[in-house]
Amino acid sequence: MDTSNVISVFGASNPEPDSAEYALARAVGRVLAELGYIVANGGYGGTMEASSRGAKEAGGHTIGVMCNVWASRPNEFIDEVIETSDYTKRLTTLIDLGRAGYVVLPGATGTLVELAWVWEHACKGWWTRSIAMVGKFWKPLLKMMVAQRARSVQYVRLISTAAELREVFPRFPKR
Repeated sequence: MDTSNVISVFGASNPEPDSAEYALARAVGRVLAELGYIVANGGYGGTMEASSRGAKEAGGHTIGVMCNVWASRPNEFIDEVIETSDYTKRLTTLIDLGRAGYVVLPGATGTLVELAWVWEHACKGWWTRSIAMVGKFWKPLLKMMVAQRARSVQYVRLISTAAELREVFPRFPKR
């Protein structure tokens, strides 16, 4: 499978289907699929399930990168599972898959690790993939990074809505 159109989506595992966070992640998946991207994420619940669900509702393809350390099953909206043997391999696989870019939803320490990894790679000039941070959740981190390394913010885009992803990621050309 050609993975040049994969966008990796990072986010929390705990939002429930009736929450605003879940609705936002679902809209993210929908917009990305409408733009022609494959949605990759951790494959579990919360925003991972929601972004997969949104992508599937828009006719898109989804990939879940899972870790066999946890005895969890992929969410029902995952088309393709990539199973890894440990957390580090899961992290690097999910990041490597995001050849077209990254969308970072609100999350906890795991999401922060994912964001830090891709952001640092961009700062070092190792790649030019777009990074979209969604929601005011990330605003304090962005402010802190401006104070520490002002030029680093050129590599990320803070957006408020899923619709703004259309400005960050161009429609992927059909092959």
